[in-house]
Amino acid sequence: MPAYDPDNIFAKILRDELPSETVYEDENTRVIMDIMPRATGHALVLPKAPSRNMLDIEPDALAAVMATVQKVARAAKEAFAADGITIQQFNESAGGQMVFHTHVHVLPRHEGVPLKPHSGEIAPKEEVAAAAAKLRAALA
Repeated sequence: MPAYDPDNIFAKILRDELPSETVYEDENTRVIMDIMPRATGHALVLPKAPSRNMLDIEPDALAAVMATVQKVARAAKEAFAADGITIQQFNESAGGQMVFHTHVHVLPRHEGVPLKPHSGEIAPKEEVAAAAAKLRAALA
């Protein structure tokens, strides 16, 4: 497996070298809004410890990530009056991974509403900020 690249976009966000719409942070994880959301309220849970994906993350870091995923999923269900939550995690290019820092997608879902395709288009900042405010309030 290739080595971890400390210059990936999520590592830069974690070092505050790039902006993000952060909605939650603790000593082990940071939660940011996806700027290319596939559903309203699409959030990403990032471990602060460097790892490419589930194949090389330390077990303690993984446990911290999953505890945060659960917390965010519960808050997202409430904040967006979701019928359910989709949790996604991709590993390596063949597995669909595009950014090589471990991260877990938390997507609020509503009956009969499909996920938007991953178009690569960045959502309007106001839309992302509004969703962040709702999720942040539910996490408080």
